[in-house]
Amino acid sequence: MNAQTRFLLNENDLPKYWYNINADSPVPPAPVLHPATKEPVTPDFLNVLFPMDLIQQEVSSERYIEIPDEVREIYKLYRPTPLVRARRLEQALDTPAHIYYKNESVSPAGSHKPNTAIAQAYYNKLAGTKALTTETGAGQWGSALALACGFFDLDLEVYMVRVSYDNKPYRRIMMENYGAQVYASPTGHTQFGRSVLSHHPDSPGSLGIAISEAVEAAATSNGTKKYSLGSVLNHVLLHQTVIGEESLKQMDLAGEYPDVVIGCVGGGSNFAGISYPFLRENLLNGHRTRLLAVEPTSTPSLTCGVYTFDYGDSAQMAPIVKMHTLGHDFVPAPIHAGGLRYHGMAPSLSALFEAGYLQAEAVPQLATFEAAVLFSRTEGIIPAPESAHAILSAINQALQAKERGEKRVILFNLSGHGNFDLAAYQAYHSGQLQDYAYPRAAVQASMEHLPKVELAAAI
Repeated sequence: MNAQTRFLLNENDLPKYWYNINADSPVPPAPVLHPATKEPVTPDFLNVLFPMDLIQQEVSSERYIEIPDEVREIYKLYRPTPLVRARRLEQALDTPAHIYYKNESVSPAGSHKPNTAIAQAYYNKLAGTKALTTETGAGQWGSALALACGFFDLDLEVYMVRVSYDNKPYRRIMMENYGAQVYASPTGHTQFGRSVLSHHPDSPGSLGIAISEAVEAAATSNGTKKYSLGSVLNHVLLHQTVIGEESLKQMDLAGEYPDVVIGCVGGGSNFAGISYPFLRENLLNGHRTRLLAVEPTSTPSLTCGVYTFDYGDSAQMAPIVKMHTLGHDFVPAPIHAGGLRYHGMAPSLSALFEAGYLQAEAVPQLATFEAAVLFSRTEGIIPAPESAHAILSAINQALQAKERGEKRVILFNLSGHGNFDLAAYQAYHSGQLQDYAYPRAAVQASMEHLPKVELAAAI
């Protein structure tokens, strides 16, 4: 019996290429539309927000895109990340399943987010950008981009969803320590923020609102600022595939191959990062691994949302994309998994889910924290509330294997640690948390506000 627990790669094994799902996806991409004209966007429009290198990655059909040496050198601060066999969790569950997790919490920012933050900061610096704007939910993305901007001497404005700004002060302090300016969104700094506050002075904020503020700040800067985001778009998911590429090598070291690959999902970046390389193996090499995205019942974009064209933000300033959406005016319940509260989903991930190549499930908050505590007490790591959704799903898969008396190899992405989320754990232990299921009627009501897209533009 192989009693090995940690499966490690060295720096020479660090991937040299990101994997681009566009090359192999059996689902043709839908066009990205201008929010005002409803016509396909032009590079000139996107260049207001993004440097041209990232725009080219967004639409590229090349299977592999080389990781610049400067980015790989910074990756070496924490990559390759460990793959760990969760033996103590297996024992606690008394399951015949083998549970593995990819530990992305070892990055300096504590999550998978630097994988794209470093790349985006690099390409912006290359293009002569002086400052970036962005939004953040739980603060993991803002922390990662602040870290990356420090590496490349870029200024950064972060619009942090107010409920997270209030509940997670240490994330804000971390961003400020790296040199970022952090604002509680909605703010009085932007026209859209002021309009929200005029109608809802006590608004808890949402990722859609924070995105609108960050996009407005960049778009009205006369070219001095660009916008950066931590999920949803293709170039972001592309950068995260280093996770899955490393995992393939590490599962080979373990002498096993996963029956199911699991990741929590909000906008789609960490799930796509671990799953897309395995999807490639399904599509090209005959593997049949299940790819399972896990979201909260309070923000069930995949499991309850509608697959249609919608704005990427609340102010209707960001491009219109075809995705699973709860409606761009969605304001989430203030659950503690702040990074999973986005109204939409990555377009590529949405299309693949709609076509049946990916699966999804929604899980409640209390069971998620129960799983997180069990993981803490067996594996020693306090997981981020977002990551705990994947842990719960992995536990359920392992218990199902136990019930059926079958071996099952389970791989999930531990997308970040929860060391700055202890207030959430305190609320759980004191009985202050509640489950919340977003009502389907609210989703249907939001569909009345979708952009009117002509069929010809959508082809």
